[in-house]
Amino acid sequence: MVRLGLAVAAAAAIILSAPVVQQAFTALSGVFPSIGLAATAAPIAVAVLVAAARIHHQRRLRFAALALSLATGGAYVLLDGLTPTESFHFVEYGLLALLVYIAVWPADEGSLLILPLLAGIATGVIDEWFQWFVPIRAGELRDIVLDAVASLCGVMFAISVRPPPRVTLELAGRSRGRVRAATAFTLALVAAFAFTVHVAHQVSDPDIGTFVSRYSGAQLAAFAADRAGQWRTSPPVTVRRFSREDQYLSEGLWHVQRRNEAWEKGDIGAAWRENLILEKFFAPVLDAQTYASEVPQRWPAEQRAEAASRPGIDRRPFVSGEYRWPVYVF
Repeated sequence: MVRLGLAVAAAAAIILSAPVVQQAFTALSGVFPSIGLAATAAPIAVAVLVAAARIHHQRRLRFAALALSLATGGAYVLLDGLTPTESFHFVEYGLLALLVYIAVWPADEGSLLILPLLAGIATGVIDEWFQWFVPIRAGELRDIVLDAVASLCGVMFAISVRPPPRVTLELAGRSRGRVRAATAFTLALVAAFAFTVHVAHQVSDPDIGTFVSRYSGAQLAAFAADRAGQWRTSPPVTVRRFSREDQYLSEGLWHVQRRNEAWEKGDIGAAWRENLILEKFFAPVLDAQTYASEVPQRWPAEQRAEAASRPGIDRRPFVSGEYRWPVYVF
């Protein structure tokens, strides 16, 4: 039970540190620019040296597992172009997989290898889901894939530290039920996460064009009415790290940014249409003071009239910019 408790504690630490870990790396990088690389490379180097020093029997299997773990992680970092901070996932989820492996030990069948991998994936889904609801952070399937690869590397590293009685994926006895339940639970988590984060609506308006939103047009109208009342007395001027992100506000601020960037570049047509999206669907974002701006972002009447009168405005159907992360549209 102690070993299982350590694994659960490690998973909880990974998840609960989501609101602060990125900011901690950012703050420390001002003093120590290579903190991300050091925080990843140093623990891995120490772990590899310790594991190699412990290998006295089953040398071929254990050295092969250690080499494969390093090669898999290194290849993924290079192919996906991970930053040093993103590569830190290999430290977190590698350690988690090792702890779950030790907790499942001394199983002599496939659950010893499968359950640590599933635990890492499930923890990664909950971690990324938590980040998606937390201000400043964002979660997506790409990071869950990274967590899964890091967990796989952790399982291979665990084999080098404590080789199983036999390397097999065959399941026996009660392990079949445990692995099936864990697999079903993990797949359900992934599906629910993908639906929450990566499924969106295409909102169309004959006078504006189309844009992608997490919400339907009717939902955006309801949110606009709700936020107008709330923000009249309590504008969203602060971001609490441990709080629920207002996705409606975030989407509105993205459109404000697109509008302003288009205006600065002289693309008056895009700026005009983005402003129409804001006026119709995100009016409270224009009228409230927010954490992103000390003053409301609604165009003055003179600027709006100037934009409307510009002869260069493209009257063809308008499609707003891409969503901030990959989504699949209903």
